[in-house]
Amino acid sequence: MPTETPAGETGINDVVSIEINGSVGLIALDNPPVNAASHAIRSGLWQAVETLQQTDGVEVIALYAKGRTFIAGADIREFGKPPLDPWLPELCNFIESASTPIVCVLHGTTLGGGLEVAMSCHARVALTGSKVGLPEVTLGILPGAGGTQRAPRLAGIATALDMITSGKPMGADEALANGLIDRIAEGDPRDVALSSAKDLLAGDLPNRKTGDLTAEPDPAAIEAMRTKLAKSQPLLFSPHKCVDAVEACHLPVRDGMKEERRLYEECMASPQRAGLIHAFFSERAVTKIPEATATAREINSVGVIGGGTMGSGIATAILLAGLPVTLTERDQDGLDRGVATITRNLDGAVKRGKLSEAGRDDILAAKLGTSTDLGALSDADLVIEAVFEDMGVKRDIFQTLDKVCKAGTVLASNTSYLDINEIAATTSRPQDVIGLHFFSPAHVMRLLEVVVADKTGADVVATGFALARKLKKIAVRSGVCDGFIGNRIMTFYKKAADYMMMDGASPEQIDTAMRDFGFAMGPYQVADLAGLDISWAANKRRAATRPAEERYIPIADRLCENGWFGRKTGQGFYIYDDQGSRPNPEALAIIDAEREKAGVTPRSFTEDEIVSRFMTAMISEAVRVLEEGIALRPIDIDAVFLNGYGFPRFRGGPLHTADVIGAGELVRRIEEYAKEDAYYWKVPALLRQIAETGGTFAEMNAKG
Repeated sequence: MPTETPAGETGINDVVSIEINGSVGLIALDNPPVNAASHAIRSGLWQAVETLQQTDGVEVIALYAKGRTFIAGADIREFGKPPLDPWLPELCNFIESASTPIVCVLHGTTLGGGLEVAMSCHARVALTGSKVGLPEVTLGILPGAGGTQRAPRLAGIATALDMITSGKPMGADEALANGLIDRIAEGDPRDVALSSAKDLLAGDLPNRKTGDLTAEPDPAAIEAMRTKLAKSQPLLFSPHKCVDAVEACHLPVRDGMKEERRLYEECMASPQRAGLIHAFFSERAVTKIPEATATAREINSVGVIGGGTMGSGIATAILLAGLPVTLTERDQDGLDRGVATITRNLDGAVKRGKLSEAGRDDILAAKLGTSTDLGALSDADLVIEAVFEDMGVKRDIFQTLDKVCKAGTVLASNTSYLDINEIAATTSRPQDVIGLHFFSPAHVMRLLEVVVADKTGADVVATGFALARKLKKIAVRSGVCDGFIGNRIMTFYKKAADYMMMDGASPEQIDTAMRDFGFAMGPYQVADLAGLDISWAANKRRAATRPAEERYIPIADRLCENGWFGRKTGQGFYIYDDQGSRPNPEALAIIDAEREKAGVTPRSFTEDEIVSRFMTAMISEAVRVLEEGIALRPIDIDAVFLNGYGFPRFRGGPLHTADVIGAGELVRRIEEYAKEDAYYWKVPALLRQIAETGGTFAEMNAKG
């Protein structure tokens, strides 16, 4: 039975209440933090509409939400569980068929099922600053509660297609211009709901059932989107099904929804949906760290040492987050280059609409300081060193920081490979030292590896994660090893690519195979982009300890000896000029020469074989990283590769892919490849154990 709430409303259940105000029946949703469309919201809303329709004197119903937003989508706690009645499609149909007109008020971010509920109402009013969207495609599915049928009826087929296949939200002004909403208003959601209901009764707001509208046929838009997706997203499944669903909007709405449901179920059965859902959850899972209960230190000012590409990118990211930065370099020329790079980065943010021109000017005038003296960092709360990968240089810097920085300053290194324990040992405060491994371009890439040394304080780890949140980055906790999580694994699987290159495959063939698998770039394109000199320095550093049994491929070293470092010098494995990029014939000549020197007779590789060897190598080293405790869970490794290495999101990450392939098959592959190179190809003990027990990496994630 409904119960009276303290506010005088009638509680339908814990998250839905109703209120009678004259001829208006108000329905309030209150399911913090984002009013997710949980079972309680769905069942409560159904009961509320049913109750108000049967209430004498109620001539119009107004739906609104308390808190910071209207329904912001599905309840992620229900993902993967059997749906409970009422299903969202049933609820939307029930709302649309109501005999009493219903107006809803949108505020915050109305996404997915929230917008589908709104479109099933008979009028929609949005508060200024609201956003609406149908992001289901980013999870490998499509709007399954009438979104593909009602959006075209309200906004037209072309707009609906763009909205649904991209998953991008639109602001209230754009939504109004496209017909998704009927009005923009100011004020409190309840007050606007009450006034909008009265306007609906007075005829000042349209009162119409979306399903009764007709979508204007637009075969050209359908065909154009199919052509666009075939070119831009040929490997993805759900965007193409979205187009098929929207095309069905010419049918009566209930028939169109049947077709939508059929296509939705196809998406649900797709492995891509599982991969994308896994990727979605990975961003939340990585925040669960042993230091989560520690209190982060307050960061109000940041010093960045090094004005090169990385240092300037890090400084840009921090400035865009609203924190002041002092940039230091060895000399004025270095500072000038750093400031010029930061300025270009900020200009790019202005061009993309992420920053106003006034905001850029304020940052450059008031928030960016420069100095050639590390003493200028004496009052910084956080200092990030981002100089060349040389342990001697880094040790000298940290010894100086230990002397000049105030007590409690977090001292961070952006090293990609080097030992944070050794760096920390040069100071008298190793508890304050941490690795913050940004990825280039640092103001764009989402990943931040937070590298925890043996003596790093829990509050310093918490500070690293707090900084990532402020920078809107995804932080992943890593232990200390050569290369941490990502670069260690990359160094290993890059050897598999190099072995295939030496044995007969071209860099272009390997890159093409991995792009066809779904990577944004192939390994040799990545190497050229990162700079071949970076791995060259690491190779020289490791040379003294390289085992005699290891097969070493010196081809990239030969390129570097010629001064070819990739994009930064205009050539590497590829040539880069005003004509674009293309294979470097001189690099191919070096490959041929090295094959001849090594006595290798080139053989052919199929695309499937390239992918199989590449992924098996990646997965095997990922398992070793997990075995050693460098990564906390399989999903942490997946998050690193999804957000820092261009791993195809729809495949979920290396260890999600391992579950798809199967541990037994991976063991079989490694044992087969080991017949050629028993030193490189070894079965990790954990992988063999999972194969023998029939377990999965997903089960390890579930255990936390």
